[in-house]
Parts: sequence; C-alpha cells; structure tokens
Amino acid sequence: MPRILRPTVLGLLLTSAVVAGLIYSVTWRPAPKEVLPVSCPVGAPTLVAGQAIKIMTWNVQYLAGKRYVFWYNLIDGSGPDDRPTREDMAFSLDEVARVIRNEQPDLILLQDLDEEAKSSDYQNQLALLQERLADLYPCSTQAFTWKAEFVPDRHIFGSVGRKIVTLSRYQIEHAERLQLPVADSNLISRQFQPKPAMLVSYLPLNDGGQLVAINTQLDTATLNNSNLRRQMQAAAALVDKYESQGTPWVIGGNFNLLPIGQFLRLPAEQRLGYSPDSELHLLWEKYPMLPSNPEATGIDREQWLTYFPNNPKVDEPDRTLDYLFYSPKLQRVEGYVRQEDTQAISDHLPVVGRFLLPAD
Repeated sequence: MPRILRPTVLGLLLTSAVVAGLIYSVTWRPAPKEVLPVSCPVGAPTLVAGQAIKIMTWNVQYLAGKRYVFWYNLIDGSGPDDRPTREDMAFSLDEVARVIRNEQPDLILLQDLDEEAKSSDYQNQLALLQERLADLYPCSTQAFTWKAEFVPDRHIFGSVGRKIVTLSRYQIEHAERLQLPVADSNLISRQFQPKPAMLVSYLPLNDGGQLVAINTQLDTATLNNSNLRRQMQAAAALVDKYESQGTPWVIGGNFNLLPIGQFLRLPAEQRLGYSPDSELHLLWEKYPMLPSNPEATGIDREQWLTYFPNNPKVDEPDRTLDYLFYSPKLQRVEGYVRQEDTQAISDHLPVVGRFLLPAD
C-alpha cells in the first residue's frame, strides 16, 4: 500500500470502529432464551384444576389513542404524525384501566406498552397501569420487544422501549422470553429494529400440573411476509411441544394475520402485505382459535373484527388480527371481541375468552 494512503485507510478503520462501538452501546441484543423475573406475592391464589379462567388479549398501542395517523400507519411511511400528546395518553390509560376493571379477566396478555421511549414521553406505562389495577392483579411479568437508547430514524430520533406484559390474578411460577425470528436486513439496520418475542408464563395448578400462557406480537405485515411465516412456524413448534407433553396451553396476542376469507373482503389497497393463504393456518389446522374462522368470516363477522386502522380511508374496524389459540384440553365457554366502547382507545380491540381448565 502506498504510504500516502495509509493514514486515510487507518482513519477510515478507526472511524468505522468508533461508529460500530457507538451502535453496539446504544442497541440491544437479547439472547434466544431468557429467564425473566416474575412479580408475584406468595399469597397469590393458585389455579384449580377444572375451574373457569377468563383471558383477555389486547394491543393497547402504547396508549396513543385514535386521533392520529402515525408515519408507520401507512404502508409508504407517509403518515403525518410522529407521537401522541401526553393528554391523549392519559385518556387512553384511564380507558384501558376502566375496561379491564369492568371485564376483570383472570389473565391479561397486553402488547405495546412503552418504557423510557421518546415517542411516549419516557413513561413507564406498565407502572402507570399497575397503579390503577394493583388490587386485581398481584402477579405480572414482562418482556421487551424493542429497545434502544437511540434510533436514528427521523421519526423517532431518540430512545425506544416497547414491551409485552402478562398480568394475572393467579400465581405465575416462572416465565421466560423466547426470541422470534427477526426480519432480514443489513447488519446496521438489524441493530435498531424491533425484536419480537414470545413471553411464556407458567401458572401452577393445585393438582401439580400447570397452564402455559404465551403472549406474543408478530411483525407488522409488509410486502414480504417471509419473516411472518418463520415467526408462525416458531409459535406452532412451541405449542406443539406443550401439546405433546400433555400440558394445557393458550397463546394470544396480535398476530397481524387475517383469518381465512377476509383477504378478499378488504379493498385492494388494504390487502398489501397479507396473503390469501394466511400463515395462521399453521395453528388453526391443528388447534381451536378465538375467533374461529367461521365466526370471523360468517354472517356476524363484524362482531369479530379486532383492528381499526389509523388510516383516513378507514372509518370503522375492518379486519381481524388478534386471537386466542388454545389447547383442545381447554373447553371454550364463551368468547367475544369487546367493540362497543373500545374503538377510541387503540387501533386494536380486546379479545376475551372464558375457558374451563382440564379437571385431571
């Protein structure tokens, strides 16, 4: 190498090393499997074999509400809004607490709660919610799905911290975070992007058995859904394992995938990112889901819509993206989507199911 080039090359190498070190220091690389802390007092009740259990899943959209079209809400990234106001988040927080108190589910699977994120004014949204629900849910566990001290995207340009959270009336013995496949991207972009996961909680039964409750949120649908397929394969493999062991389980959350038949009911511009042959078939072909395909596509299908896009072209809920799948060992007693008083809270609506646990 000519001597005149050596300082330039060394300078570039040094600059690259400094940039790489900065990126490494402000981003997050979770392990494939992590044991999580559980907050649960010794005196919390234990589930009883054969009892009924009411379960809710709800993506609360980091309490942002419905008065915005955020930059990511439109597939071309052209939404005009970057963040909600503190007043709107306070309203949504009170409304989420109101709905939960009214429903009083035994187990709640929440998605999209923020902590130390610039876009939500650095709130600890789980702590704020627990202040309002402490008397109902003594047990909880949580897992980050996106975390970085700084994201250079112009719409964010600051910290992110997003979680999935499980709240329970009953004992949670232990919990773990299982990393889902991350979307393909270049090495630098990959450090800043969300890292979806499954939050697995183990609830003991009084007969020595256990109920496994899995909380998840898959990638948002894009023009290339290959990663959604990989994430669904991972979810199916996990519940297959529990089913083969004879362990009752439930998995709920925001799957960002359509039930059979809804694809053709959407306007063409709203179908982008979805497949006519939904990747959900990896679960529904083997296990019951709530809402079921007949419910989500039948004569009363409007009652089972769970997603109301923040999109000026959509003025009501128009698709189903949130579900509870469960082991055949559980018996469904009832199920519904709470729509009537939740459409101003989040772009997702809560799904509620009541099940009987196996008696032996």
